[in-house]
Amino acid sequence: MIKKPVEAALFDMDGLLLDTEAIYVEAMQAAARGLGFPEMPLDLCHSTAGVPGPARNRIIAAHYGEGFSIEAFRQCFSVHVRRLTEAGIPLKPGVVELLDFLDGRGLPLAVATSARRPTAEDHLGKAGLLDRFKAVATRDDVERTKPYPDVYLEAARRLSVAPEHCIAFEDSNVGLEAAHAAGTMAFMVPDLVQPLPESHARCLQIVPDLHTALSLLREHL
Repeated sequence: MIKKPVEAALFDMDGLLLDTEAIYVEAMQAAARGLGFPEMPLDLCHSTAGVPGPARNRIIAAHYGEGFSIEAFRQCFSVHVRRLTEAGIPLKPGVVELLDFLDGRGLPLAVATSARRPTAEDHLGKAGLLDRFKAVATRDDVERTKPYPDVYLEAARRLSVAPEHCIAFEDSNVGLEAAHAAGTMAFMVPDLVQPLPESHARCLQIVPDLHTALSLLREHL
């Protein structure tokens, strides 16, 4: 399955390390209601999974049309996210065990996220993960966001490891496209959105959770 030596591991953040996608859905729906608009349909919310903030905002603005202030929505959304994450941010099952395993193999770890740096550092800190990573690459560090490969290339660069010798972990089709374009060896661990047909060819394997990914890595690393 893994045909090249693995020298590092790269991780998406939302929906992969952190169980935040459901939080974002709740915050988006609450923000729309708070502004007097109909609640966002779940399929619309799910279509924004893995999509960087600016692109997500354009999708939402197009849905609601004239008279909808994306700036007011963004501010209201941020308020609800802070409220929902104030007590901490839950981890996806298997995160700690997988990080411990990779640490034990001496592999440097990095995050490659479409989030802004303040958000990434805040959320990783609240989840107790920030110190687990040697590098964090965000959309503030690159010119183009996912599905372009830039943030994965930057994460690998910060670890001084060639992308083709990195394993990557993604939950979204958009993120997997970026990891594949960067040349990494990727696993997809779907969260809210199911894999597209083309996603199967872009990764080593699609697995139901990180526990399964860990079991596979124990066999191959």
